[in-house]
Amino acid sequence: MRLIIVDANILFSFFKPDSYTRELFKALYLKGAKYLIPEYGLDELFSLKHKICKFCGIGNLEFTVSFALLCELITVIPRENFKRFEAKALKLLPTHPKDMPYFALALSSGCGIWSNEKRFKEQSEVPIFSTEYIKKLFGIE
Repeated sequence: MRLIIVDANILFSFFKPDSYTRELFKALYLKGAKYLIPEYGLDELFSLKHKICKFCGIGNLEFTVSFALLCELITVIPRENFKRFEAKALKLLPTHPKDMPYFALALSSGCGIWSNEKRFKEQSEVPIFSTEYIKKLFGIE
């Protein structure tokens, strides 16, 4: 089993019905990937419901079904599990404090973040895995 912290932008793509990310997400899960997100991650996604629906071309029902499926595939980690790493995480990306929980969780769990955000690679303490790298890591074509 491989633990992977999933960035909000990857999760955002999960909602698009014909998304490659959704298919990859499911395939990795079947290969033993265990997805982690900080506890506010689901709240963040739900607060972006309107934006996600518009971007993905889906309605409320499709959003709700996808959200429920996503909740079955991920493990939400409570803040108290990674809170002591927040100060260090803020130093890694000081201009992007909203990403701090993902980095604090990565520091506390010792695993990398699945993200295509180029700015995440501006630091070298937390491994950042692009979608392409994730495919290679799990041997998916």
